[in-house]
Amino acid sequence: MERSERQAPNHVAIILDGNGRWAKKRFLPRKAGHAAGARTVEQICEDAYHLGINYLTVYAFSTENWKRPQDEVDALMKLLRQYLKDCIRRSTKNNMCVKVIGDISPLAEDMKESIRELEEATKDNTGLHFQVALNYGSRDEMLRGIKELCRDVAEGKYKGTEITEELFSSYLDTKGIPDPDLMIRTSGEERLSNFMLWQLAYSEFYFTDVLWPDFDKKELQKAIDHYNARDRRFGGV
Repeated sequence: MERSERQAPNHVAIILDGNGRWAKKRFLPRKAGHAAGARTVEQICEDAYHLGINYLTVYAFSTENWKRPQDEVDALMKLLRQYLKDCIRRSTKNNMCVKVIGDISPLAEDMKESIRELEEATKDNTGLHFQVALNYGSRDEMLRGIKELCRDVAEGKYKGTEITEELFSSYLDTKGIPDPDLMIRTSGEERLSNFMLWQLAYSEFYFTDVLWPDFDKKELQKAIDHYNARDRRFGGV
């Protein structure tokens, strides 16, 4: 599997937006848009690796998504359940290392078992590092991290004065994963929607009107070109 020699960001994070609007434009049910979006995720994983990206994180299901209509939530859970099962085969074929970030405790037991199997089966793969944000919310992630850190401080593992950014980062779901260099959001929306608020502090943002199911390698390259054209002055304003 040959990779591009052109400069690419090490870590790209994507907010997958526009599945419902894609389906509505085609007079299809919303679940058809989510299914099309899942197929796009599969292809973009291959495209990202070929373009030289080492880490890819996608926002698959947020903590706020539970508020959607129950039939849509059920359809999303069914799709995610099948995706997790299929991902082991695809990850083995493509040498992907897959990790799920977010609070998986509310998920059905079979989904949690699929996540454990997927992460264990792919942990030693050396290709694309693929993170799926599932029942993820950045505020929830930070609160969970703070609570765990407070317990360790109370038990004497650390002193309060020893808490640093690096230490706090080690209590987040993304422990061991470099912060994103580039964040992409599709469908024209220009907000973070509670996604990786800590990790995106110094990332470049790229917003596109393209709906997620229509996002392809060409569009990903546009985002990379935008990233490379930016004049990044670390420590500046």
